Amino acid sequence: MAEHPSHAAYPVGLRLSGRRVVVLGGGQVAQRRLPALVAAGADVLLVSPSATPSVEAMADAGEIRWERRPYRVGDLADAWYALISTDDPAANEAASREGEERRVWCVRSDDAEAATAWTPATGREAGVTVAVLTGRDPRRSAALRDAVVEGLREGTLAAPHHRARAGSVALVGGGPGDPDLITVRGRRLLAQADVVVADRLGPRDLLAELPPHVEVIDAAKIPRGRFMAQEAINAALVEHARAGRAVVRLKGGDPFVFGRGMEEAQALTAAGIPVTVVPGISSAISVPSAAGIPVTHRGVAHEFTVVSGHVPPGDERSLVDWAALARLRGTLVVLMGVENSGAIADALIAHGRRADTPVAVVQEGTTAAQRQVRATLATLGAKVREEEVRPPAVIVVGDVVAVDDARTQSPALGDEGGR
Repeated sequence: MAEHPSHAAYPVGLRLSGRRVVVLGGGQVAQRRLPALVAAGADVLLVSPSATPSVEAMADAGEIRWERRPYRVGDLADAWYALISTDDPAANEAASREGEERRVWCVRSDDAEAATAWTPATGREAGVTVAVLTGRDPRRSAALRDAVVEGLREGTLAAPHHRARAGSVALVGGGPGDPDLITVRGRRLLAQADVVVADRLGPRDLLAELPPHVEVIDAAKIPRGRFMAQEAINAALVEHARAGRAVVRLKGGDPFVFGRGMEEAQALTAAGIPVTVVPGISSAISVPSAAGIPVTHRGVAHEFTVVSGHVPPGDERSLVDWAALARLRGTLVVLMGVENSGAIADALIAHGRRADTPVAVVQEGTTAAQRQVRATLATLGAKVREEEVRPPAVIVVGDVVAVDDARTQSPALGDEGGR
């Protein structure tokens, strides 16, 4: 018979739900391995005179059965799988012999060569279980496992789904602009998409990474016809999903923060299209943060309010109570307010906010083009015109703007040019 290398192993996935698994020893090895066995639905019997607090807690919670005693011959009867990890070499050897006699696959924590099974380095992401074996090099196994899991998580490792069902839509918040600030789940869904309908404020750099077969649609250029802009976008999402495609609606910031995400979710639900909402990092908090401005700070502001400034104060369409906002002592963050910045400042002053209240306007926050303009409420409108501030920009009103002037104005916080 040909000899086989001692490190050769045949990989297999064990379905242990409802099946007896015996764990000998309640130390650190058991503590690491037991959660996965419980998650697999195994009927776990722990045999050990003592156990770590975490293992004991699992027994107290009824997740495992624990017999507080040393191993004895017969413990592996009716077992499907065993983990041998006591600190008694003689007991480990005896249990290993019993496993061989009873044809029970046994993992040995003290002697891998004497084991009949090895535990791979495992991870789980996006419904995929990753298991890596590299013989006697557990660190290499863990490194490879981590690399694969990270690739699946970030979407850099192609693992397309076979879809024999109707399409779906994911409303993905792309964050404030820096492509590294999209969520892990959002990036993964982008990697799995057939169609991406993108806003101009989404992380555009990510679109260049998509495979050639992915259809990228600029939401601003969807034919309107007899539809209003939002109705046309809703109709396009429904059309592509009904064609069996995986559609990602990529938005800037968070889909439900001035992004009409709920309108789209309602339209898709009404059309019977499965929809997933993936939250995003809102520019209301992240852009000030990137500029070194905290929206709250101990002893300065214990509240912050986020409002839309796309409708000017006094306009009958406005739902914002500027008089109430002027009475607040905390931070006010205004999105989509560049065009109406002067009128907003005037309204706040007219209703009692101090004219010398510090204001920061952060344009294209978190991107390479980020820049910051400082003003007060009294000078805001003129400053925005003089500095030719353009959307997208976030306006921050309040004393938090001046909390750390020396640091926020340092070139080290921006790019090489200091922004």
